[in-house]
Amino acid sequence: MPLPPLKQRFAELIAIPSVSCTQPALDQSNRPVVELLGNWLVDLGFACEMPPVSPGKFNLVATLGSGPGGLVLAGHTDTVPYDEALWKSDPLGLDERDGRWFGLGSCDMKGFFALAIEALLPLLDQPFKQPLIILATCDEESSMAGARALAEAGRPLGRAAVIGEPTNLKPIRLHKGVMMERIDILGQSGHSSDPSLGRSALEAMQAVMGELQGLRGEWQKEYNNPQFSVPQPTLNLGCIHGGDNPNRICGQCALEFDLRPLPGMQPEVLRQAIRERLKPLAERHAVKIDYAPLFPAVPPFEEPAQSELVRLAESLTGHTAQAVAFGTEAPYLQQLGCQTLVLGPGDIACAHQPDEHLELERIEPTVELLRGLIRHYCL
Repeated sequence: MPLPPLKQRFAELIAIPSVSCTQPALDQSNRPVVELLGNWLVDLGFACEMPPVSPGKFNLVATLGSGPGGLVLAGHTDTVPYDEALWKSDPLGLDERDGRWFGLGSCDMKGFFALAIEALLPLLDQPFKQPLIILATCDEESSMAGARALAEAGRPLGRAAVIGEPTNLKPIRLHKGVMMERIDILGQSGHSSDPSLGRSALEAMQAVMGELQGLRGEWQKEYNNPQFSVPQPTLNLGCIHGGDNPNRICGQCALEFDLRPLPGMQPEVLRQAIRERLKPLAERHAVKIDYAPLFPAVPPFEEPAQSELVRLAESLTGHTAQAVAFGTEAPYLQQLGCQTLVLGPGDIACAHQPDEHLELERIEPTVELLRGLIRHYCL
């Protein structure tokens, strides 16, 4: 079958629902997206592998050419859930209006694959001295399971990797990590008229929150990176659940919090510091304290300012590489030995929102940029 033109490729990718969600009722397989993309790439001469990650979830590793080195153009095939009633058009239908293409995944980030193919097409008649790898992952929007599976498998991919997340076509070489954690306290319920009848999990949690806020203050004094709009690490006490009635001593309490470490802060070191603060509190309040991550941590990411990829991307875009607050799959590709950068045409401000879109004026500059990267690393 002939390859569909760019707009049709864009529309076909968006038309396939591929929601990734921690709620099983909303979670969907990404297999149809990966198969569609794989079929196009096979027709262009790529060798395609579709390693399974979990039931219904797959990565796609498509390679044109062979040998060491080369370029990885990477992205994720999943989207967040969507509120169809809040959209002005069908979220799964490409709608062109106001100089934009609207659709779920247009910006974040299935549309990137259609643009990568467009960049490649005029170069296919030239010999590839180093391989081009199109990498499409699963579950970036929930667990990062696809990228983590690649990192754990440990197979080298390429010399350089560009992840097409929405960055307004500005190169991003740093981002914070993402840690979502939970503390459970088991005390002893009892009648509120006599404190000796129980051990309050709620009062113990108050002490826990004080320790977490104290650690936050220490970390914010110790770590500061002015390249970020919020230059310190953050710790947000997000939700708390405990107790059931005013006249009962609270027997159980749970706290969930979000910690965003800067590059240079290792998640396991931070967790160990928290554990050391919790142990004496458990003894003092005579309660049981369990502490565990809700999800595996996304490590902070930093690509050196002097790396070849950063210098090249700055030259091609005319922008100095920057930092962002959101997390990506970059640290996992970096673990595989790739110089790694986040650089894509979308705007994060419209990601995860009704009427997600891509500005049409971004399409040609993106195609030219990706073509320049392919020429440098592969031809």
